[in-house]
Amino acid sequence: MPKRGKNYKNKVETLDKSVLYSLEEGIKKALSMSYAKFDETFDIALKLGVDPRHADQMIRSSVVLPHGTGKVTRVLVFAKGPKEAEAKEAGADFVGADDLVEKIQGGWLEFDKTVATPDMMGTVGKIGRILGPRNLMPNAKLGTVTFDVANVVKDIKGGKVDFKVDKSGIIHAGIGKASFGEQKVIENVTAFIEKIIQLKPSASKGVYLRSITVSTTMGPGVKLDPVQIRAMIK
Repeated sequence: MPKRGKNYKNKVETLDKSVLYSLEEGIKKALSMSYAKFDETFDIALKLGVDPRHADQMIRSSVVLPHGTGKVTRVLVFAKGPKEAEAKEAGADFVGADDLVEKIQGGWLEFDKTVATPDMMGTVGKIGRILGPRNLMPNAKLGTVTFDVANVVKDIKGGKVDFKVDKSGIIHAGIGKASFGEQKVIENVTAFIEKIIQLKPSASKGVYLRSITVSTTMGPGVKLDPVQIRAMIK
């Protein structure tokens, strides 16, 4: 176990870990335990009743949060011709084709998300071994392999969050900043959980939304009541 500082211990003392908080109460509690000098990210972790070893229970998607993530995202687009101009106009930070591939092969990775038009995927495949392990490869399932580059770039810049269930059946995501305040965080959390519920696989049996924990970067986890939240969203 890592050693915890005095500030963390003081905050934990105010938290009853046996309590499952309502959405509003839990978010208020988590925000109250933010103590770092920087603007902490607001994180969520959901334990789902799925077995990701089976393809029909793998959950991977994205959602555009109503208030964004509070993070500046650098977007790179692989495109040519009119789509290159379209991407630039939409706000992409880097746009190109073979020139960007060569730059990345040389070790340059100063971007956070990638988008590619379908006709560029053969070119992008040359750097798949570089982008893939870093979760930077354009992916059709996430909507980042598309000719609709303008809208995708705007969504990413506006707060689109990609997520994937891990081998333990847990989805982790950063969905805002402590500085957002209660109401904006509540709306972001609600939108995120709504999306997860919509994605419930038909092969998932029993309780689907098993646990929900929220926290700020440095603060302790606060457990939310999944039954109350599921009923509220329905």
